Amino acid sequence: MKPPLFILTCMRSFSSVVSNMLGQHPQAYGLPELNLFVADTLGEVIERLETHRPQGLNGLLRTIAELEYQTQTRETVGRARAWLAQRRQWPIRRVFDFIGQRCGARMLVEKSPSTVLDEARLSRLHRHFPEAYYLHLVRHPRATCKSIYEIQQKTAILAKRRTGAPTNPESLWLRANRNILRFTRQLRPGQTLCIQGELLLSQPAVYLPQIAEWLEIRTDDAAIADMLHPERSPYAGIGPPNAPFGHDPNFLHNPRFEQRPLRPTRLEGPFDWPAPGATQFSRATLKTARILGYQ
Repeated sequence: MKPPLFILTCMRSFSSVVSNMLGQHPQAYGLPELNLFVADTLGEVIERLETHRPQGLNGLLRTIAELEYQTQTRETVGRARAWLAQRRQWPIRRVFDFIGQRCGARMLVEKSPSTVLDEARLSRLHRHFPEAYYLHLVRHPRATCKSIYEIQQKTAILAKRRTGAPTNPESLWLRANRNILRFTRQLRPGQTLCIQGELLLSQPAVYLPQIAEWLEIRTDDAAIADMLHPERSPYAGIGPPNAPFGHDPNFLHNPRFEQRPLRPTRLEGPFDWPAPGATQFSRATLKTARILGYQ
């Protein structure tokens, strides 16, 4: 198997559409969010996710249902849950290797925004996959934070209750991207690539071949054309009722890629969302954003 590709990114940064695009390359297999790197064993992963974020298991359940039982239904997701329960003692690397064996020689493409929120999780990822490729996918902090705020509000409305104050969107963006920058600085030359999601989605014909060349996979027109159809992924759509997600819900409801200009907005100026205690980005956020090429 080729070394896997892990997309390191803050939530709400185009990772669902980008991971599914790259996963449609003929030599790749795009996975939903597995969230495996929150702990060392499968049992610990299950316990942590079921306690703090039950929907975080959706991607892993859908993956096992698809690869082990060849379809994603309420029944096969139930069987996948039993499959996982029987293997709680497995180290997370063994789980990932099992998935890789089912996918043959294709490069696995995985993205879990939960991984980058904790440096210990990034260290665990690298310990298990020192040979992997790491793509740092970024989005302008203003657009990202506004999107995080909107999903927080939507989640609170759907839950019909609040379980405490939501995390400040700016702190999420800053923590995620600072962690990724510290992590990728330690990698060997050529092992990591940073790209602005706005550029990639605005000019896929320019940037998809560059990413494929970096990954040492095919760069011909047919391979690039395949990557323009993320909707062909078996995970690009709402799943069964007992595992409906695994990617951003907005993407799952409309997984087709539509090329359009995405111009980064301004860094300076007041927020476009309510943020108690602050009205504009901190110096730390501005500095990090400029490191990532935003102005």
